Formats: sequence, C-alpha cells, structure tokens
Amino acid sequence: MAVRDESWRQGTPCWVDLSVDDPQRAGEFYAGLFGWQLADSGPDAGGYLMAMLNGRAAAGIGPKPTGVQMPAAWTTYLAADDADDIHAKVVAAGGQPFGDPFDVLDVGRMFVAADPAGAVFGVWQARKHTGFGIYNEPGACTWNEVHTRDYQATKDFYASVFGFGYHEMGDGQQMRYAVFSLPDAKEGESVGGVNDLTLMPGDTPPHWLGWFSVADCDVTVQNASRSGGAVRMPPSDSPVGRMAILAGPEGESFGVIDPSRAQAAGS
Repeated sequence: MAVRDESWRQGTPCWVDLSVDDPQRAGEFYAGLFGWQLADSGPDAGGYLMAMLNGRAAAGIGPKPTGVQMPAAWTTYLAADDADDIHAKVVAAGGQPFGDPFDVLDVGRMFVAADPAGAVFGVWQARKHTGFGIYNEPGACTWNEVHTRDYQATKDFYASVFGFGYHEMGDGQQMRYAVFSLPDAKEGESVGGVNDLTLMPGDTPPHWLGWFSVADCDVTVQNASRSGGAVRMPPSDSPVGRMAILAGPEGESFGVIDPSRAQAAGS
C-alpha cells in the first residue's frame, strides 16, 4: 500500500479537496464511489470533511467559501516549504493569488491562486496535516494535471514558481502534453502533467484535474451515473490505463483511471 507520513517535497501535488454547496451529499456520493470513510474535522473547521481510506487521509470535502461566487470544484494543492515565499513567487510570475497566505488552525498554512492562463490551484505548507496519507491505490488520488489554453506560458509560470522541468509526451499536433518533474529529479520521476486544451474539442476553461485510481473504470463510471454523477469523457484505453472523466452531483470534474489496464502503444 502506497502511504506517506511526512511532508511532500515542494511543488508536488500533495492534496485535493472539493468545495460544494452540500458537503454531506457530496460525501455520500464519493464514499459510495471510492469506499471512503468520512470524518468531521470539528466545529472549528467549518464543516470540512476528511475522506479517509484504510485509515489514512485521501481527500477533503468542504463548503464553498462564504460570500464567494464559484462553481463546485476540486482543487489541487502543491506543496510548499514556505507558503509566503511561494506567494511572492506567484505574484512575480504573473499569477493571481486570491488573498494572502493564512493559517488553517494548527494543520497548515495555505493560499489559493490562479495561474496566468486562469487555472486555479492551492498551495499548502504542511504542519499537522501533511497532505495525502495514501496515494496510487484504488480510491486514492494518483495523478494531477493542469489543462491550459496557453501552453508555453503555463509551463513557464510553474517553472518559475516551483522549478519544474518538463518532458514532452504528445505528438504536438493531435495532443500536446508534458509531464513535469521537481528540481534535481531522476529521469522518469514526474509528479504531474500539463495538457494543451487548444488541441482538444470544445471550449473547456483552464483548470487543474485530479485523477483517482480505481479497480475497474467501467464499473466506476456506471456507479457514478447511477448515483447522480455524469460522464464527461467515456471510458477509453490508453498507455497509462483505462480512464474516464466524470462529474460529481454539483458538476465538479474529476478523472478515474484503472492503471492495471494500461495498453501498449499500437495495440
């Protein structure tokens, strides 16, 4: 089982949480889909639910911020050694923080921002809560990627803020995609991806997308549809697994993937 107790290295996608109008309803949907056990974080946490998998933190679900007009959405958080330092780098690189860094009780320090292309992400400086306690397991997050309509500017932004290095994966015509690695990473040690939306059909706005590992992609899609979700991209095979993109009860997008169904190129 892939588990972790210590803080994640700076720049690593280290947490995801969902902001919705009805956290209880959303919690029931995802608990049924991924086998999560939901734990209330207490009155001081404002209704935030911690999703546990095999006794370890897998994700969070909470109410939308008071007075903020926003759609229901999953947020990917990137780890920071010092949230205030990263905040300054985000501003210098042309990003738009939605306020200054702030303490979340005694569990961490954070802020949320949009990159220059408009994709929203969070920054998390761990204290008591280090982020994912379980990952790359069925029901846990396994990959995070930013979908953008300004591919090069987006890569430049995250390289400036976090020092990412990139390896191009797409053909540049039908698909433009790069995986990103942390500074001084060994070859093949990628931690996330960047996808060029301009080569994709539709007018989807820039966003970060989190992917959850599942034991059977098709069954998960069927279960989501029966439970109030919707299918944004039907199941398809790929070199990294059988995957689909779904929407939760309030329209928030997320990906599911069965890595055991990876398909060799050309098969």
